[in-house]
Amino acid sequence: MPRGSGNEDPTPTGDGPAHADYGPGKVHRTRRRSLRIVAWGALGVVVLGGGGTAYAWSHLNGNVKGVDINSVLGHDRPKEEAGGAENILLMGSDSRAGTHGEYGHDVSGARSDTTMVLHIDKTHKKASVVSIPRDTMVKRPDCAKPGGGTAKGASKAMFNESYQVGGPACTVKTVEQMSGVRMDHYVEVDFKGFQKLIDQLGGVDVTTKQAIHDPDSHLDLAAGKHTLKGKQALELVRTRHGVGDGSDLGRIQLQQTFIKALTRKVNSLDLLSNPAKAYGLADTATKTVSADSGLASADKLLGLAKELKGINPGHMDMVTMPVTYDPNDQERVIPVEKNAQQVWKALRDDKPIPKSAEKASVGDKGKSPVTSGT
Repeated sequence: MPRGSGNEDPTPTGDGPAHADYGPGKVHRTRRRSLRIVAWGALGVVVLGGGGTAYAWSHLNGNVKGVDINSVLGHDRPKEEAGGAENILLMGSDSRAGTHGEYGHDVSGARSDTTMVLHIDKTHKKASVVSIPRDTMVKRPDCAKPGGGTAKGASKAMFNESYQVGGPACTVKTVEQMSGVRMDHYVEVDFKGFQKLIDQLGGVDVTTKQAIHDPDSHLDLAAGKHTLKGKQALELVRTRHGVGDGSDLGRIQLQQTFIKALTRKVNSLDLLSNPAKAYGLADTATKTVSADSGLASADKLLGLAKELKGINPGHMDMVTMPVTYDPNDQERVIPVEKNAQQVWKALRDDKPIPKSAEKASVGDKGKSPVTSGT
């Protein structure tokens, strides 16, 4: 399709990789998700723990779909974090993984379009979140196929193809290979539950510094304060052409801002005073989540949620892996290796990510046109 024709399908489907183009004038669309929602959904379970509601607790545990990826990944992995720090791979996808309790699933037509590495420091008071652009060209390792057999690796492949060929286990393997950081867990959120959760929360507060009009995502916001309900929240995290230089990297910036706004909203909740609402939130959230088998229960997600709830948004450092345009294809990006390795080393060493690491990255380097809170 010609560049800038404006006729691209806004909700791509099919088995092939979706394209999120980075060059000027590109107007391909992709779905994006806000991922902070994965862990906090289990917060509602806390009101059930002291109430002895065995049936409700069992029901919530049954909602969470577990995927055994450790048996697939084997032992050739980066070393585990020492001292209490944790690394969790967060993904947003079009369909849930692990429906049958296996390490993967038939990913035909499914895609993981949002991937973030969440690093919780050893004090569990600070966190770093590193977004990995979906169209980053990386070395993909050999991966087990969910249906059997092996998907041959590639010396240069689009990052989100890992999920398509091998499900969440292949995505974890690719991230570990490129970063040298071991993923202790992974959590995946399905698109379908996102909108309902935001609505159940009563919306999320943001402030737009300028009007945002994006005919592709259908977002139409005047400058000022807004409480975004589920539909508008989805439009915001999918918006690209209405802000900055129109690149997918600018959209990641919006997603990160929305995550902070969502964090503030969740931290303001008093679920203990409203058990019915707490249970409804927890029920929806756990139905939306898939996780590795070590984290796939309501009580374990609750523990993670409590950890994240204790982290002030001001102590959450959010960056994008440093990338530059691929000289062979301006619709793709490649890591700026020296700077990307600074990011990964900081996570391995449980240190803050140096600001110098971000300066080499292309994309929208200005401040986000949206701020968290009103």
